[in-house]
Amino acid sequence: MDIDKLFKIPKLPTGGNKRRMPDAPTPDMIKRMRVDEEDAGTRHLDPSPKSRKAKVEDVDEDEDERMEDEEFAPGNDADYFAEEDEEGRFFGGGLTSEQKDILNIFDQAGGEGVQVDVEEMGITGIRKLLLRLERAANKNQDQRSKYPDDPTKFIDSEADLDGILRALMPLAQIPILAYPELVRSGSVARLVGLLSHENADIAIDVIDLLHELTDEDNEADEEEEEEQRSTAVKTLIEALLENSFLELLVENLNRLNEEEEADRLGVFHVLGILENVLAFNPDISKTLIKKTKTLPWTLNRIQNPAHDDNRGYAAELLSILLQNYRENRLAYGKNDGVEVSLKVLSQFRRRDPADGEETEFMENVFDALCSALAEPENKQLFLDSEGVDLMVLIMKEKKLARSRAIKTLDYAMSGPSGSTACETFVDALGLKSLFTTFMGKASKKGKASDAPASEETSHTLSIVSSLFTNLSSESPARIRLLAKFVENNYEKVDKLLEIRESAQRRLIETEADIEREKKEMIEEGEKPGDGEEALWYLRRLDGGLFTLQTVDYTLAWLTMEDDGILSHIKQMLSRKNKSLQDLVKTLQIYQDNVNEPEPTDESTLSQKDILQNLMAFLSGS
Repeated sequence: MDIDKLFKIPKLPTGGNKRRMPDAPTPDMIKRMRVDEEDAGTRHLDPSPKSRKAKVEDVDEDEDERMEDEEFAPGNDADYFAEEDEEGRFFGGGLTSEQKDILNIFDQAGGEGVQVDVEEMGITGIRKLLLRLERAANKNQDQRSKYPDDPTKFIDSEADLDGILRALMPLAQIPILAYPELVRSGSVARLVGLLSHENADIAIDVIDLLHELTDEDNEADEEEEEEQRSTAVKTLIEALLENSFLELLVENLNRLNEEEEADRLGVFHVLGILENVLAFNPDISKTLIKKTKTLPWTLNRIQNPAHDDNRGYAAELLSILLQNYRENRLAYGKNDGVEVSLKVLSQFRRRDPADGEETEFMENVFDALCSALAEPENKQLFLDSEGVDLMVLIMKEKKLARSRAIKTLDYAMSGPSGSTACETFVDALGLKSLFTTFMGKASKKGKASDAPASEETSHTLSIVSSLFTNLSSESPARIRLLAKFVENNYEKVDKLLEIRESAQRRLIETEADIEREKKEMIEEGEKPGDGEEALWYLRRLDGGLFTLQTVDYTLAWLTMEDDGILSHIKQMLSRKNKSLQDLVKTLQIYQDNVNEPEPTDESTLSQKDILQNLMAFLSGS
C-alpha cells in the first residue's frame, strides 16, 4: 500500500451550496441530515415507483451472509460490532477498514519522526531531526512575518514546530551522541531564540525540552559512560550560556500565567533548568542574580499565601542562590529579602506546616535567611525588621519552627557584628526560652548519652558562646546571663559538663579511627599530607570536637566570671579525674585552627586574643 497515495487529499470544490457540519451540531440537525441521506440513498438505489410495492422473494442464506459481510455496520465502521474495551467505552471506533489500515501503517512507521527508536538512532537520524527543526522554525518565522495579523496563515507551521520540538525529547537519552551535534549544528542558538517566541506554547515546548536535556538524573550503566554523559551535558550548558539563554529563560517566569496548568508546569521546568545549571557550575548564580530578575521573582513568589510546588521550588532556588556568594546575599538584602523572609516565616509562629512539602518550604526560607545573615549588612537589616523579636516569639510557641528560629538567632548573634543582636535578644526575654530548650529532658539516672548533640543543642550552645563573647562586662544583660548558670544549684553548669563528657567519648572513637587510617597509610608507604590532615580535622569536628570546643569555651568564661562556678567546675571535673588543664588543651586546638579577619575596631579583641586570655586564666587557677 502506498502511504503517499493514501494521504493525498482531493481538492475542495470552489463553489456550490453544500452544507457543512458546524463544529457543534445540534441533535435536530443530525436527525434531519440522516433523513435526507436515507431518502437520497433510496432514490439512488431504485428511483422507479414500482419499488414502493412490497415484494416477497426467497433469499439464499449464503447470499444473505455475503451481503452482511459487505455492509456489516453503519458507515462501514470496522469495529462497530466489537466488544467494548476494558474501560467500558462505546462500541466501534468510528473508522472504516481503510482508515484503520492507514493508522496501523502510520503507527508502525512511527509517523514523521514523532516516535524515535533511541537505541537505533544514529548520527544521521539526529541530523535529520535537527534539519526538520531548522526548516520548521524558519517556515514558521517566515509565515508569521508575512501574515502577522492572520493566524490561519501560520497555524499549520506552528503545529509542525510544536511536533518537532516534542520529537527532540528522546535525544536526552543519548546525550553522548546527540549533544555535540546540537551544538555543532547551531540548533542550540535556534532553541534559545524560540524561548521568546510569540506563542507561549512554543516557548513552553522549548522549556520542557531544555529541562529534559539538562537533567543529569538519568543514570548511566557504567562509570565511564557517566563521565562521558557529564561532559556532554557540560558542553550543552556552556553553549546555552554563550547564547545568553538565562535572560530569555527567566523572562518567561513573568510571562507565563500559573493559573493555566501548562503554564504552571512551564514555570516549574524553568526553575528546574536553573537548578540543573547551578548544579553544573555554582558560580553561574552570580550571573543569574546580576543579569536577570530571578531574585525579585523568587522573593515575590514565596509570598503567595497558597502553597504549591512552584512556591516550594522558588524557596529552594533562593536558598541555593545565597549559599556561597557575598554579592548575592547583599543583593538579597537590597531587594528587601530579609523583610520578605520574616514576613513569610511569621505565619509559622503559631501553626505548623500543613505537610512535608510545606515543611521543606519553611526550612528553605529559614536557610536562605541564615545564609544572608553571614553578612554584617544583613544583620542590621534583620535588627531593623525586628527579626530577633520574631525569632524569640517563635521559640516561645514551641512549634516545629522553633529549632529553625534558634539556628537563625545563632547566625544573627555570632561574630563582632552580632553584638547588638545579643543585647536585643536578652532584652526580648529570650534567655528563658533558650535555656528551656538547652535543658531539655533530664537524662535517666544522670547518665550521659553518647549520641551526638542535636542540631538544636549545638545552636543553643553556640548562642550562649556568642552571648559571652559579645555582651559587655558588668552590663545588666551579662549579669542576667550569669544568673542563669548560678540558679538551681548550678544545674546548667552540670548540663554543660554532661554534654562535654558525651562529646569527649565520641571524639575518642573518632580519633581511634583516624589513627588506624594513618597506620594503614604508613604501612603502604604513603605519608599523610596537608590535605589528609585537613580532612581528618573536619572529621574530628563532626565527631565531637566542635561541641567540645564550644562547651569548654563557655566553661572557661564561667570560671572567669564567678568564683562559685569556678569551684563547682573544679569539683565536678576532679570526680572524673579531669582538671582545668583539659579545658586548656581543647582551647589550644581551637586557637590553632581559628581563621578570622582582623577586627576593624581596635578596641575589639580578636577571637584568638580572647582564647589566649582564657587559657592564661585557666592555667593560673
